[in-house]
Amino acid sequence: MSEIRPENSRIPVWLKLAWSIWLLVWVPLYWRQYGAQNFLYFCDVGNVLIAIGLWAESSLILSWQAIGLLVFQTVYAFDLIAALIFGRHVIGGTEYMFDHNVTLFVRLLGLYHLIVPPLLLWGVRHLGYDGRAWKLQTLTAWIVVPINFFWQPQYNVNWARGIKHGQHLVPNWLYLTTYLIVVPLVIYWPPHLVLKRWAARPG
Repeated sequence: MSEIRPENSRIPVWLKLAWSIWLLVWVPLYWRQYGAQNFLYFCDVGNVLIAIGLWAESSLILSWQAIGLLVFQTVYAFDLIAALIFGRHVIGGTEYMFDHNVTLFVRLLGLYHLIVPPLLLWGVRHLGYDGRAWKLQTLTAWIVVPINFFWQPQYNVNWARGIKHGQHLVPNWLYLTTYLIVVPLVIYWPPHLVLKRWAARPG
């Protein structure tokens, strides 16, 4: 059976529809369970932007999200798998997946983290890599993380107040400034270099 794909479209309609339907289920359930501040996590912002990128078949949007999410989502997957196999969190960030106060269905929705990296790699491979993505994701971090820092700081969204449960080693302003410099260079720049080569590979 051939894929349903309009003329000149490079992404199948079933994939666009599947992601959109999942999004319509995920948003209200996550909003009710975790609150509005949860949607400022890079991964949650990314879910909406990925939907837009799929429908628009935008290499810029998918490249942008790949820069922002590939490292964090891969670390998330590693921690989740380690917790399932060894019963302990190596890095942290997936503890909520084992919280029995949260319904199983809502927790299963969180498995999207495992799907996003291969989806973004596939999208960049299909549509190409847009070199502006690194700058755009850096700008996104410079906007979103300060919001996380000042709004609902008790939730420590995107680790804006410290890794995992916060930090008390340096003044908060110094931690935030360091975060906004180090993350674009250490977390975003390497995928930028890798994705340029990935998209350029033949085949």
